Amino acid sequence: MNVFDCDGVITVGIYPSKNDIIITGRSYEEKPETVKMLKRKGIDNTVFFNPLSFKSKTRKSSGEHKAITLNILKERGIDIELMFEDDPIQWEIIEEKCSWVKIVKIVHDITEKENVKHIED
Repeated sequence: MNVFDCDGVITVGIYPSKNDIIITGRSYEEKPETVKMLKRKGIDNTVFFNPLSFKSKTRKSSGEHKAITLNILKERGIDIELMFEDDPIQWEIIEEKCSWVKIVKIVHDITEKENVKHIED
């Protein structure tokens, strides 16, 4: 099973397979528009949202959320092969806290990395 970030990965056309998981830095407050965007793309995978409010989340806290979630999945016996991530701040946190995960580092300047509202329509 592989894990995908949303912004900068899925939003640029790198899609998960049926049984893969999405761990996004997007806040739980952004769930409605995120689910709508994913469904438009034909993606119906499990999504783990950042538990922080939109105003509280940062790139660092999003990386922490992803690392915590990856470790919980590992503890539950879920074998993660690859993590697709485009944010260097976040992949460094994941590398530090989840050294067992192989990260596919997607490098581009297509999407904003800072905390922005996502207008999907």
